[in-house]
Amino acid sequence: MGYDTASRSDVESIIPEDAGGMWFLKDALETDVLGLSVLELEPGVEGKEHDETETGQEEVYYVVEGSVEVSVGEETVSLEGGDGIRLDPEESRQIHNRGDVRATLVLAGAPL
Repeated sequence: MGYDTASRSDVESIIPEDAGGMWFLKDALETDVLGLSVLELEPGVEGKEHDETETGQEEVYYVVEGSVEVSVGEETVSLEGGDGIRLDPEESRQIHNRGDVRATLVLAGAPL
């Protein structure tokens, strides 16, 4: 078969429901070099600060709904629904939902 399908409901969230949810779809989609995740953050919640220096993975965050701020090194980038950002592997990053509604993002990273 030349394709695979997956749904967020096919995998368990790795963060508590009261924070929102984060679903890694890589295994469900059986991808080889691309990681794909859905992230939902409740107002006032922030993601884990990290970089991808060890993996060499470039990441793209796309905001589907809501708004977030992404701390990138010493800078803060504001994103709203329809906005995206690409991050170099060595840049430290952290997503913050400082808005009033749940934010939904699609996160992609490669190579794995």
